[in-house]
Amino acid sequence: MKSRSAILVATLVLSTVALPLHAQGFKPAKPIEFVTHTGPGGGGDVFARGIAAAMEKEGLMPVRMQVVNKTGGGGLTAMAYLAEKQGETHTIAVFTGIWFTNPIMRKEARFTMGDLTPVVRLVLEPAVIAVKNDSPYKSLKEFIDAARQNPGQLKQSAGSLGSRDWVVRQLLMKNTGANWAYISFPGGGERIAALLGGHVNMMVIEPQEAGEHIRAGNLRVIAQVSDKRLPAFPNVPTIQEAGFNVPNVPQVRGIVAPPGVPAEVVAYWEDLFARFIKTPSWQKYLADNMFEDGYMRSAELRVFGEQFSETTRNILKEGGVTVAR
Repeated sequence: MKSRSAILVATLVLSTVALPLHAQGFKPAKPIEFVTHTGPGGGGDVFARGIAAAMEKEGLMPVRMQVVNKTGGGGLTAMAYLAEKQGETHTIAVFTGIWFTNPIMRKEARFTMGDLTPVVRLVLEPAVIAVKNDSPYKSLKEFIDAARQNPGQLKQSAGSLGSRDWVVRQLLMKNTGANWAYISFPGGGERIAALLGGHVNMMVIEPQEAGEHIRAGNLRVIAQVSDKRLPAFPNVPTIQEAGFNVPNVPQVRGIVAPPGVPAEVVAYWEDLFARFIKTPSWQKYLADNMFEDGYMRSAELRVFGEQFSETTRNILKEGGVTVAR
């Protein structure tokens, strides 16, 4: 007959096995460093702060999430910063499509997404092509025609080389023979300010960044970078519907961690975000910013990342870009 102590030990072991992995493993013990590659007002910054605010509102995190901006190099600075924090358990980062694109384009990139730890994919994000409300261009065709007639004279308010707005420009110029200048700004707020101030003529931007100005009537949407029309813009054509035979350029946002992060840390974040995406705060955030839910766990995200990189490489080649890897 088993002793009472043996039975107690067996019961404790079974109880431990029955607990979720995150309950018996990692739990944050200090503020989380939440890295983004964009400056204040940029898409990644707005996204990270939106997550941090919603997490706090829903009471899901035992510690604070502190957003840290690591700008420069079109995401390469932030990627290097994260990669050099080998095994760090209290640092995560928001990734976007440029984290895949730039290492493909640039030989000086020291790290790729394959060097980081995938955590979760969160959203798929459309974009819009917008002009100032008093712009003479009522459609993408009118802008393209003007750019063709005045090579290099029109200007696009933009982010880093290799970002989605840059890739869209490359594809459209190759398809149409038009040419216009690409003016980079470090943050989304500066990009929008340049357009509102009349210093540039057009921008490709995520609704999340420009939604306030679109709703206020300060910006006019002339085309959509999306597979289908967004409910908010039922009368605005996609690029393909506007008559331009270029592939849709996807945008994705999610979470990665440094290399060498223990499995229980990844499991904690997977479980946390699986609960987070079901909250009213997150559902409202998706609707307000016209995001598509794109949740994937770590293993799925790793496979997706490999496929996304290959797709991106082909799009870059089609746009006439020389790839580095």
